[in-house]
Amino acid sequence: MNRPIPEQQPNADSELARPSFVHAQSGFAEPVHHAMRFIKKVPEITVYFWIIKLLTTAMGETTSDYLVHQLNPLIAVALGGVGLLVALVLQLSVRRYMPAIYWLAVVMVAIFGTMAADVLHIGLGIPYLVSTVFFAVALAIIFVVWYMSEKTLSIHSIYTRRRELFYWATVMATFALGTAAGDMTASTMGLGYLSSGILFAVLFAVPALAYWLLGLNEILAFWFAYIVTRPLGASFADWIGKSHALGGLGLGTGKVSLGLTILIVGFVGYLTLTHKDSKSEQKNF
Repeated sequence: MNRPIPEQQPNADSELARPSFVHAQSGFAEPVHHAMRFIKKVPEITVYFWIIKLLTTAMGETTSDYLVHQLNPLIAVALGGVGLLVALVLQLSVRRYMPAIYWLAVVMVAIFGTMAADVLHIGLGIPYLVSTVFFAVALAIIFVVWYMSEKTLSIHSIYTRRRELFYWATVMATFALGTAAGDMTASTMGLGYLSSGILFAVLFAVPALAYWLLGLNEILAFWFAYIVTRPLGASFADWIGKSHALGGLGLGTGKVSLGLTILIVGFVGYLTLTHKDSKSEQKNF
């Protein structure tokens, strides 16, 4: 889902840059395009991106549940917040996309985003429907402000600090929204974890098919799918890890979290060695 889109490019004096066709007129289009590959702060959207994204959403759900049951919930949330802050500082401090640092930030967003949504329901007694609507509105506001400021919502344009901040604010809102929505379907609507997972799997396929077959706008298709990955991964993780009494298989959140962590480390290590998620010629959705 990363067909080339004309974007503005940064220079030393301004966050906004001259369009690439200006460089093309002087014969420097290819060098500039090549250089941009190394200053973008996010990966290319390949099949590896979606696999790791789903694994992180599942891992964030089980790890959050494990921590709040093994530790004092306040301490667990505090540790999650500190971990997220450290991960985001690392991500913002590097000058280009680095798989280990980027996916560490995503993992910490997944863990803390789950905790944030759970705090609203369990700690404050706010219904999942209300929290789902709240996070949906918050996400919509972020999108509107981002677009008004940058005139694009494309993640292929994340090479300025301001755009990166918008991107991570959006990511955090999508995780919180997805957590609340997944819990709402599983608990409030009574679908259970497995049925919820199947529902969100179907919803995840919708933008992909619409993009490939109907020409749906790639930015809209990406963010729709991105939001749905959160409840999709979390629902199946809950189904595997939760007890039989809660409608799960009873494997245990700790074991599921450990297994998912190993898979994430393996995939990220593979991408670090092969750079398959940082090559602009990749064309996967």
